[in-house]
Amino acid sequence: MSAVFNFTFVPWFRSVAPYIHLHRGKTFVVGIAGEAIAAGKLQHLAQDLALIQSMGVKIVLVHGFRPQVNEQLAAKGHEAKYSHGMRITDSVALDCAQEAAGQLRYEIEAAFSQGLPNTPMAGSTVRVISGNFITARPVGIVDGVDFKHSGLVRKVDTKGIMRTLEFGAMVLLSPFGFSPTGEAFNLTMEEVATSVAIELQADKLIFLTEIPGVRIHPGEPDSEDNPIDTELPLAAAEKLLAQLPNPSQPTDTAFYLQHCVKACKSGVERSHILPFAVDGALLLEIYVHDGIGTMVIDEKLESLREATADDVGGILQLIEPFEQDGTLVKRDRTEIERDADHYTVIEHDGVIFGCAALYPYPEAKTAEMAALTVSPHSQSQGDGERILKRIEQRARAMGVKSIFVLTTRTMHWFIKRGFVPVDPEWLPEARKRKYNINRKSQVLVKNL
Repeated sequence: MSAVFNFTFVPWFRSVAPYIHLHRGKTFVVGIAGEAIAAGKLQHLAQDLALIQSMGVKIVLVHGFRPQVNEQLAAKGHEAKYSHGMRITDSVALDCAQEAAGQLRYEIEAAFSQGLPNTPMAGSTVRVISGNFITARPVGIVDGVDFKHSGLVRKVDTKGIMRTLEFGAMVLLSPFGFSPTGEAFNLTMEEVATSVAIELQADKLIFLTEIPGVRIHPGEPDSEDNPIDTELPLAAAEKLLAQLPNPSQPTDTAFYLQHCVKACKSGVERSHILPFAVDGALLLEIYVHDGIGTMVIDEKLESLREATADDVGGILQLIEPFEQDGTLVKRDRTEIERDADHYTVIEHDGVIFGCAALYPYPEAKTAEMAALTVSPHSQSQGDGERILKRIEQRARAMGVKSIFVLTTRTMHWFIKRGFVPVDPEWLPEARKRKYNINRKSQVLVKNL
């Protein structure tokens, strides 16, 4: 094994380990679009899901079958009909849906049964259990359109799913439900996954989709200035959703976003939209800091927010020990009172446990993040990363292209989160004049 591999593997594994610990014992509901299976992604997705489960995550897998049903309909010379973004399921479409669901369930179970040598699933045993966990009701007639055998989720057998997960198995759900009288209804993968995540109060709802996520400016084309918004607070997501047209197809921005918002409003703290076209998208989103798709997050305003003048005492109390040991540059009360609106704080039960300040340099299209501090009592719980994410959001809103930090002791923490070291000469002129050469602070920059 080469020294280069050792040099890269060890820091990489150390950076991943906290996320392995963080997610152990958590419950994830994963919705896979039928298009992903049609594109031949099932084998790698099964390997990644098996790997995630082996690290202690409980998984409920919901598969879609939109293209498979359409293929069956085309083979029978029958037209696929949609309205309000849902399929109109007549008797022929219902037969096609049942056939497609049976075939896909067989393919998925087969994929999880292949513990092949020299693959991530080598030696693994993944039990996949499915069943009639969903009770459904008919959509009925909406705006004069009869949806026939299309249905909505009426009830989720939460206890049955939880017992299966506790048994160590992965739960597999098809987008089908049955009425108490035994009538079958065609459901959507998105609604089933969202309903199950809400009823289980899952830790994550994840959609593997045709789209890469939600862009910073959704109405504009992909560009360096319009990347994927990797973290979207619930309030911002609701505001965006209100501005978007009603979705009619899965590639519309609002199509998956509406389900993420619904889940977060109902107690699922994090919902994700990931591109199935990227190999390892699940692993990149779950175990890498910046992720790869869009995460809608329910942040309670009272815990992560911008500071006010009333927070100055708490900020001083938090940063004082770090100023005394030389980790932070000393700031007096007057300076913090003057700059209170520059600070972001994390508050738990009325006590400030973390903070950071953001100072813009508009002429250089950059901003400095200063005084990033987390109380020793809450370190290793992700508060530092939450503050960093909020600072990045504030910086983007200001229109700057990068943020930078000066540090003498924590450069590795920043490097793991996408910052790169630069020469102090890189600093904006206004900041360069205040640079203390005797302190020898490292300058690190992250492009936004």
